[in-house]
Order: sequence, then C-alpha cells, then structure tokens
Amino acid sequence: MPNYDPQHDDAVLTESQQKLQKPPLYKVLLHNDNYTTMEFVVYVLTQVFLHTETDAIRIMLQVHNQGVGVAGVYTHEIAETKVARVSSLAREHEYPLLCTLEEE
Repeated sequence: MPNYDPQHDDAVLTESQQKLQKPPLYKVLLHNDNYTTMEFVVYVLTQVFLHTETDAIRIMLQVHNQGVGVAGVYTHEIAETKVARVSSLAREHEYPLLCTLEEE
C-alpha cells in the first residue's frame, strides 16, 4: 500500500473565499432651466425612472426650488442609459433639460 502524503493530494480542492465588491453607484441628476415645463419633468420621472406621480412631483419641486434633484441611484451602465433616454426625450420635445450623473 502506498504512503499517503496530504501535501501532494491532487484530488482535494480548497475553496478560496473571494469577496466581490459592490459596484459603485451613480446619482442621476436633473437640472433646472427656465424653459422645460414642470409637467415634462414629471413625465420624465414617471416614464423613465418609474416614480409614482407623487414622488415625481416632489422631485420636480426639488429641481425647481433647489436647481437640481436626484432622479435615481443606479449602477454606471444603468445611469448612463437613463441619462441618454432623458436627453433623447428632451430633444424630441424640444426642451433643454439637462440630465447628468455623478458618483455617489
């Protein structure tokens, strides 16, 4: 019978505990301007960001009164997609609505 040497045992795999980091999150911001209507901002918040009408009105008023409001917080790819969608909708409706993202 051969001698058993645990250091040379190829049949046993050790499991490495690799901890995955959460991806960084980004805030999607809507900026106030003098031309985009409040109704359109509410429309964007309900259609693109899927907020309830009550939440959309609250965020729209924050944009109106403070100059900027957070529409949502997402991973980078989703945030970029939301910004592109808002920009596209604003152009289609001929509004200068500015939508940006920043790391949280």
